[in-house]
Amino acid sequence: MGIIKKTFYTGFLTGASVLGYLGATTTVDSPLRRDDPLFTSKSFVKHNVYQNASTQDICTKRIPLNKIKPELLQKEGALALELCRGVWGGLGYRFQRSYLARKYQGPATAGQLWTVDQLSQSEYEPGTQLTDHFEVVEKTPTEIVVRCGDTPRNQGNRASDGLFVISATIDEKHGEAVLGVKSCFFNSEKKVEGIQGPMPGFIEELHRWYSRVLLTSAAWRVTR
Repeated sequence: MGIIKKTFYTGFLTGASVLGYLGATTTVDSPLRRDDPLFTSKSFVKHNVYQNASTQDICTKRIPLNKIKPELLQKEGALALELCRGVWGGLGYRFQRSYLARKYQGPATAGQLWTVDQLSQSEYEPGTQLTDHFEVVEKTPTEIVVRCGDTPRNQGNRASDGLFVISATIDEKHGEAVLGVKSCFFNSEKKVEGIQGPMPGFIEELHRWYSRVLLTSAAWRVTR
């Protein structure tokens, strides 16, 4: 019993430390501001055809510029691209990647990105599909927008639909890189009455912590 108790408390303290670190080094805001550019983006307008209510949040992490790899600050778009590679090829996505690979990797999805190497080296141009669950739909020097919620083989409206926006901008005034993972989930299959998004409250909270994990592990890829 002593060993079991010791193991339990060690695991509990480790988990608490990880959550404390994630909470201290990232910020989550929900819902998004009404004037957030996502709501007027071509991807949101195209896919949320019924203008249904959505579950939304943004996770951000600020890092001093002197801790960012210098080569990522010398070429336009390099920082956002490398952050995107870190999100999908990083440690935070490993479990979900492995789960989706076991279920969906095969001849029908052979043209998608599946391996860590593929996910870590892709240019993430629009049309890129990954792990049968995501597809790049927009790319700018500061943002890469990924559609989610269902297999990208379903190009139509979906009961489960959404967008991820992976972003990296420079705050010159404070000398920081501002890294972000923005999420917006909605039903695009039919009109849904009400103002409540599709995620239950406890799933929404778990998603926010998952966003923190994805962003934190991705940030390791862009820092010295």
